[in-house]
Amino acid sequence: MKILYFDCFSGISGDMTMGALLDAGGDAEALVRDLAKLNLGDAFHLHIRKALKNGVMCTHVDVATDHVHDHDHEHDHDHEHDHDHEHDHGHNHEHDHGHEHDHEHDHAHEHDHAHEHDGHAHSHVHRGLADVTKVIDESGLNEEVKATAKRIFTTLAQAEAKMHGTTVDEVHFHEVGAIDAIVDVVGASILIHQLSPDAILCSKVNVGSGYVQCAHGLFPVPAPAVAEILRGEPYFMGPGRGELCTPTGAAIVKTLCSEFGRMPVMEVERIGYGAGVREMETLNALRVFVGHDAKKA
Repeated sequence: MKILYFDCFSGISGDMTMGALLDAGGDAEALVRDLAKLNLGDAFHLHIRKALKNGVMCTHVDVATDHVHDHDHEHDHDHEHDHDHEHDHGHNHEHDHGHEHDHEHDHAHEHDHAHEHDGHAHSHVHRGLADVTKVIDESGLNEEVKATAKRIFTTLAQAEAKMHGTTVDEVHFHEVGAIDAIVDVVGASILIHQLSPDAILCSKVNVGSGYVQCAHGLFPVPAPAVAEILRGEPYFMGPGRGELCTPTGAAIVKTLCSEFGRMPVMEVERIGYGAGVREMETLNALRVFVGHDAKKA
């Protein structure tokens, strides 16, 4: 049985997920080719590069959108994700997501966060879950990839709806954030299906510590959407200030993983590291192990 294990010792975001899965054997050219099937035109550009973090070579993925990334941004979702926008990137990523966006997490987006870059609020166009679903459904993606991406978005929307006291149909993602989130979620779904594990498991999740700036004010980590998504699963406030786990990252593992806990006994064949942007004392990356069940019969 082929197992994929997410080791979230430094949290997780959308871009970190893509980076780790690429590093663990995902096909970057196929990822870029498939993301083009979303028919979003020049709304985003995917930048993939190798990055040395604390002496460990990782893969860093950045989702650049027209109005968001100027690269001064620290997309790293990072965890300090100033709210991660929810972006997810990288929270540490990367966008998230990961963080390091200086986003304002309004989670209704994940990357969405209400992005106030550099003190300038962008005029926001909002997309609801139905709009995001339409983009995915009308793409040329594999049906299984579409189904996985829609499940992850539903997890995000359900958390947002509960948090804001509204319904899933009324939840909206800010335009810029929605693009980031679509790319993060669909990209992760594409790579998961490339690697095609029989089982997907996850460690307890390091959500970070301190506070995160969201659209509605300063919130303690984990931000409300992350806390809601991970409700019932093991997480902890470990090393690393700020938000290490973005809503997008939380939604990915909550939706895909059948179990959270210790790494199973397995013969590891590939190890992937997805880099966050921020420089931290601890390794700012998401680690993924891919291998086979090694338990004796």
